[in-house]
Amino acid sequence: MTLPPYTDSAVDVVYLWVDGNDNQWRRKRHAASRAASPQNQDDLALYGDVEGRYRDNEELRFSLRALAQFFPNHGHVYIVTDQQVPAWLALSDRVSIVDHRDLIPHAALPTFDSSHIESYIHRIPGLTERFFYLNDDVFFGAPVQLDAWFSPNGIYVAWSDDAPVSDEPLRRDATSLENASRLSAQWLRAQNAQDMDPVYTHTPRTFAHSPRPLRKSLIFALEQAAPELFARVRSTVFRSWDCPTLVSDFVLRWALAHGLAQVRDYRHDYVSIGDGDAGEQLSRLASHFGELDFFCVNDTADNALADDPRLTSVRRALQAMLPHASKFELSQSVVETPHRTALSAT
Repeated sequence: MTLPPYTDSAVDVVYLWVDGNDNQWRRKRHAASRAASPQNQDDLALYGDVEGRYRDNEELRFSLRALAQFFPNHGHVYIVTDQQVPAWLALSDRVSIVDHRDLIPHAALPTFDSSHIESYIHRIPGLTERFFYLNDDVFFGAPVQLDAWFSPNGIYVAWSDDAPVSDEPLRRDATSLENASRLSAQWLRAQNAQDMDPVYTHTPRTFAHSPRPLRKSLIFALEQAAPELFARVRSTVFRSWDCPTLVSDFVLRWALAHGLAQVRDYRHDYVSIGDGDAGEQLSRLASHFGELDFFCVNDTADNALADDPRLTSVRRALQAMLPHASKFELSQSVVETPHRTALSAT
């Protein structure tokens, strides 16, 4: 397969973002949880509905600071949200809010599953053929060279440093990324049994928490090639163990299998703030800041309270690494901490 040529010189950027602290949004989430059938509750993925999945700890603000610093020539920035706008965000001709209602069919709303939401991002009106997709806890960490992320006919991908994924059916007690690997393997092997060209060889690893370089036409093609997988992930309200992510695994593996993606080594780091040594991980990240192609600060503190010192430590570390407000921030907006506020002025 050959992807169509792209005509846009710019590369757009898409973020998913939610403010899980917003009372109106929380009422919507809790109402959806109460309305879920017992079967839906049983289908809930590991860590599928914990506070850390939705918490806003200012990561988006700092990810946009990193974007402005390391990729100033980016295209339009789209922030996909559920009837929310960051209070500090300065809307302009370079950044837009895309509401779930303008992207996802009404009958499928509300949904609180990022795997469901991201399956529609390629349908954003006006999106460039080549684009980056980021969760708000992912950051560029060094000047972006587009030819290090996009090949002439595809994309580059990176493996995580996690342990290999066991070759077995999907498991209720597995993470979404582990089950995504298994689901991709099942589908691609079944497809391979019908069409032996190319021969599919599965790599039992998960992909790194990274900026995703994507091609819009690639995801549209896969909607046609695997409609049952897209229908499955688009049926969820909360993340389900048997409906794992497609855009952050299946799309990438299909592209690898068809010569549209290549594996590349990037300098990167991953911080899990729920780990006992999270402080040491943040210190390591700070010591290598500016040397990394990307990094992720993942909120694995699950149901921690808003004033948990681990969350405070993350904001302080990000403020120290990325102290300067970006063009995306309103003048005189502040980075909140439980004990003080750090003024950020444009």
